[in-house]
Amino acid sequence: MPDTIPIDDPDDERLGDYRALTDLALRTRFEQPHGLFIAEGRQVVSRALRAGYRMRSMLIDAKRADQLAGLAEGAPCYTAGPEVLESVTGFHVHRGALASFHRKALPAPARILEDARRLVVLEGMNNHTNIGAIFRVVAGLGFDGVLLAPDCADPLYRRSVRVSMGEVFAIPYTYLDPWPDGLKDLKHAGFTLIGLSPSAGAVDLRRISAADRERPALMFGAEGPGLTAAALAACDRTAVIPMHAGVDSLNVAAATSVACWELSQAEPRD
Repeated sequence: MPDTIPIDDPDDERLGDYRALTDLALRTRFEQPHGLFIAEGRQVVSRALRAGYRMRSMLIDAKRADQLAGLAEGAPCYTAGPEVLESVTGFHVHRGALASFHRKALPAPARILEDARRLVVLEGMNNHTNIGAIFRVVAGLGFDGVLLAPDCADPLYRRSVRVSMGEVFAIPYTYLDPWPDGLKDLKHAGFTLIGLSPSAGAVDLRRISAADRERPALMFGAEGPGLTAAALAACDRTAVIPMHAGVDSLNVAAATSVACWELSQAEPRD
């Protein structure tokens, strides 16, 4: 087992990367400006390493050191008891492992457009659980990348990473700025912008033509407000998922699942 560094003082400055992980405002001010993110759990940490992210340090439950310390790969590996872990992080670390990683520079949008055939585009998405679930959908249903409006939340926030099961590391993504003018670049690259919205004129998702399925860019807005008028105006098509029993809509992550599966099929259906 690699050497570990026991810590019994929750105020130890070496644990600064892991402090107050449940405080969204504090973490937002700390993580992105310092080029860091936190991964939680063996599987997610392993996937971050496999994707080429460089570990800065690791913090694990002392009782599970023999199982988890090997993930540290040369970075400092701190161990602590449950009380210290909870005092530092603000929650019970039941997965036993946390790791601080250095971020990578985000690619230019043009790089993603060059390599992708199917995309998901998000606007106003500030729910980290939904963002994580959407990245898992994108990975699982064969889409190639995610573009985010500047007002979207951080996909590498701990909750997003956890909900995505680490798939956020496997999917190319970046922010599209300026917004919504940057959507013109998608059209120039040959993508068909399809906004998911129950607005007037939206067509049944199942009837999107074969031509529009060749290079779709599916656009989703936040739950409640949906896509803004400016984003809808930029769309080539608007589509709606047919609903039953008086239900007006699906959760946005569920809607993304349905839409990505349908648009991964080559032909429309009756």
